[in-house]
Amino acid sequence: MTALPDPARIEAARARMPRAFRRPLNERLLRAGLWIAGIALFIWCLILFEITPQRIAVGIGRLGNILSFMFPPHIWSSWDEFAEVLKGLGETLSMAFLGTVLGGLIAFPLSFLGAKNINRLTFLRLGTRRVTDVIRAVETLILALIFIRAFGLGPLAGILAIAVSEVGTFAKLFSEAIENTSRRPVEGVTASGGSRFQAIRFGTLPQVMPVIFSILLYNFESNVRSGTILGIVGAGGIGFLLSDRIAAYRWDEAWSIIILIIIMVYLIDWMSGLIRTRLIGGTS
Repeated sequence: MTALPDPARIEAARARMPRAFRRPLNERLLRAGLWIAGIALFIWCLILFEITPQRIAVGIGRLGNILSFMFPPHIWSSWDEFAEVLKGLGETLSMAFLGTVLGGLIAFPLSFLGAKNINRLTFLRLGTRRVTDVIRAVETLILALIFIRAFGLGPLAGILAIAVSEVGTFAKLFSEAIENTSRRPVEGVTASGGSRFQAIRFGTLPQVMPVIFSILLYNFESNVRSGTILGIVGAGGIGFLLSDRIAAYRWDEAWSIIILIIIMVYLIDWMSGLIRTRLIGGTS
């Protein structure tokens, strides 16, 4: 049977490490204040946006009616109608692919300018990072609306919106991957008489390229979903057809299109997993 601790030893430990037994009063008051402020902010948001149980109940009832209209899913009886849907899926896939590739090509050299272990010019490195931060702060949907005004309706606006948005994201992720590479291969190339460019080419790139490919593949999957949203605002693709069906209250066709989008995203996820395993290597 385990003996109980001596009260005197407990008091001595409490005197040596008081924070291990109880937090100071100011910390407890601060924690309580933060909890009260968070709960008050939550309640204030509910009141501000008029989120009431009655409104939620009415919305759930309407949602049930919409779901009832979606079943059974629509089955296209003619090839012409189904071909239009397949064309929309192809446009969305093409937008995501071209936008990802263009964004990656532009971000790749920028990532070296933003990496601390490559670019030692502080003003140029920080300037590059701030530019990519500004680009990343603008939502893809906003960029799509701007490019639609400039280039008109269609996939071109969606491609440019995805590409510009991904420049900011890729430049940040690529530069972080470059900064996390080991210096030993670079030092080995330099010690062998290699130039700075050769040190980057043979010391840094072999380490960072698998990470870059993984980032590209993951963002391509994400951009397929983003391309659907961009189509709703006029950038073409399957999102335009989905928006048209919803506006016309053709819920069964909308549900069938959503099913096709889910299947397409699943297939892309499966294929990108195979590519990652082939290029990067997988675990047994």
